[in-house]
Amino acid sequence: MNDRKQQVMKKAYRLFIEKGFQATSIQDILDYSGISKGTFYNYFSSKNELLIVIFKTIVKKLENERNALLVGQNPSSIEIFIKQIELQLKENEKNKIFPLFEEIIVSNDPDLKQLMKHGQLRMIKWLYSRFIDIFGESKKPYLLDCAIMFLGILYMNSKYYAMAYNSTVSIHQMVRYSVTRLVKIAEEVADADDQLIKPELLTSWLPDFEKTDKAFKQELYYAVLALKKEMSHSKEQEKYLELVDFVFDELVHTKNPRKYLIESALLSMKADQSIVGKDEVQKLHQLVKNYFTEKENDANL
Repeated sequence: MNDRKQQVMKKAYRLFIEKGFQATSIQDILDYSGISKGTFYNYFSSKNELLIVIFKTIVKKLENERNALLVGQNPSSIEIFIKQIELQLKENEKNKIFPLFEEIIVSNDPDLKQLMKHGQLRMIKWLYSRFIDIFGESKKPYLLDCAIMFLGILYMNSKYYAMAYNSTVSIHQMVRYSVTRLVKIAEEVADADDQLIKPELLTSWLPDFEKTDKAFKQELYYAVLALKKEMSHSKEQEKYLELVDFVFDELVHTKNPRKYLIESALLSMKADQSIVGKDEVQKLHQLVKNYFTEKENDANL
């Protein structure tokens, strides 16, 4: 994305925040950003598409920062999860996401409503995946329910906590309170063997994330095989065999491969200057990078 297009997006978003999305016209955007109508339509087909691109850019940046908090950390740590949620809420506040979402709710625009629905489902899916990390596979059947309930708890607690103590107060106490409630809820529903919504429904809600790519898996298999063959010639490299197996198992046998852990494993191998099979490591890393890029592009269609 070129610098000029990014600048138009930043200025348009500022107008959306100050005036409201519906009250901001394309002419307002042209005047404020100093571009012609032809340039605008060269970048975006409509004001709606502009907002959609802005939201996707914000979400992508947030997801990268959120995942970065997990690199080198224990995925089951409640403290790391709390930091991730705090980051999410602070970024939402900085970008004034909720006021714009509330404006979209009362609009009749199907594309914008679909954008918001998709965003909520992505958040629920991320929460569901993180809850599996935190609470374990044994509680998996109940964790989609927990993700949905937690999102509601978090939204309402955020809204009324800010109303009660003003918007500048630290959100740490509210987030910790909400997460503590979540832990009790997860324990209770698992003990009661009580399930409201089956996690399998995520497949139909977000089909883009459940696509299987046989060609990729076959290519991955041969890339891993070649790398392990190189490593088997050196006893010093045996420590990396488990990492290679982890990457393969995560991508092939896990419905929701954890990108941040996979990349962390691959980067640790690339950083070792003494590693054998450097070309094979590079090929594997590029293959995995292309896989996640394609997944993200599919999700943005």
